[in-house]
Amino acid sequence: MSALLLARIQFAFTIGFHFLFPAMTLGTALIILISETLYLIKKDEVYKKITNFLARLLGLIFVIGAATGITMEFSFGTNWSGYSRAVGDIFGPILAAEGVIAFFLESVFIGVLIFGRNKVSAKVYWVAALLVFIGGHLSAFWIVVANSWMQTPAGYAINEAGKIVLTSFTDTVFNPSTIIRFCHTVVASWMTCAIMVAGIAGYYVRQGLHGQTAKTMLKIGIILFALTPLLQLATGHIHAIEVINMQPEKAAALEGHFDTAKGVPLYLVGFVDEQKEKTYGIYAPKALSFLYNFDWNSEIKGLKDFPKENWPPVNLTFQAYHIMVGIGMLAIALGLLGAYLLWTKKIYEAKSYLLILPFLIPLPHIAHETGWIAAEVGRQPWIIYKLMKTANAASVVVTAGEIVFSLLMFFLIYLLLAIMFIMLFMKIVKNGPAV
Repeated sequence: MSALLLARIQFAFTIGFHFLFPAMTLGTALIILISETLYLIKKDEVYKKITNFLARLLGLIFVIGAATGITMEFSFGTNWSGYSRAVGDIFGPILAAEGVIAFFLESVFIGVLIFGRNKVSAKVYWVAALLVFIGGHLSAFWIVVANSWMQTPAGYAINEAGKIVLTSFTDTVFNPSTIIRFCHTVVASWMTCAIMVAGIAGYYVRQGLHGQTAKTMLKIGIILFALTPLLQLATGHIHAIEVINMQPEKAAALEGHFDTAKGVPLYLVGFVDEQKEKTYGIYAPKALSFLYNFDWNSEIKGLKDFPKENWPPVNLTFQAYHIMVGIGMLAIALGLLGAYLLWTKKIYEAKSYLLILPFLIPLPHIAHETGWIAAEVGRQPWIIYKLMKTANAASVVVTAGEIVFSLLMFFLIYLLLAIMFIMLFMKIVKNGPAV
């Protein structure tokens, strides 16, 4: 393999593993804030137990997430030095803002949540929960800003040396895709943790563990499980329109769409034959055109409108995107079923539904990973859309052998971290909210 391909694999592996943990952080912080707010209002010890339980989980998630996130920033200077030299003026302020404004705020007050329950007043503890929630979401915002700028760059100029320099910090931060990407990412995390909490509580209720605390936790989880996939459907739709407008090649790859046409179908499942430039599968006629602007005959650009060397890997992009959407649709159906069972007061006796809830916990993570693959692979061959190709961003002095060695080391370390995380996570869940 070439050094460039290995560098891509290494970065994909490290960021893909890291992404599992921020995806749990934001939603867990939201549910902690909800339960602690209810405790402050109702003075019901049940909500206090839920907060304490989730705070222990959040501490574990945060530690692993922080440890795995550090390697990504170092990789910009090792495997992607060409990129770092070109965009240092842009990325420096963004990553500095993430560290100074957001990460330290979140990390300090997570300590209060874990260790300060009996050392501060209920109101101060609630403020800590609020600041963890704000800090986590601010951190996510700055990371999304960096990624969105690579997708839809703005607020820059290119100097005589070919370096990309900052001209407007505001335009860079609020580039055309920042807000909708941020909303889409945040709601995905909320959905992930809603399903996680519902799955854990569903197991407790089915096994008759932790009494009213488990039932209350299940109620909170199911309500969010019903709402967040619907919110995600809305943000996903708006985001898809933005991609069609701003990155039409990616949009065409997501749907396996080759020829510019009106009344374009929407594929539910399928396979893209890139050699024959044809997509096979089950589709809804004209549905993609309708979803774009509610006109059954609106025109959508196809891949053939663009140079073939600028096409992304079409079938990989198509499959990843459709897995993400499929999981989202399944989540909507199961979340609404849970809401119906809760509304009719049958949720606590619905043994079959409670049985499947824990097995749903991995699904949002799969949706996260495939959604990220669709977004990043769909942007190829560009590392910065229309400004820099990935092949020009890699370090020229790092050999394939060196990357293979570091990739193997990362794999072994991350395997150890994954085993430790699962063991500690299961231990916390086994102890439950009564501890």
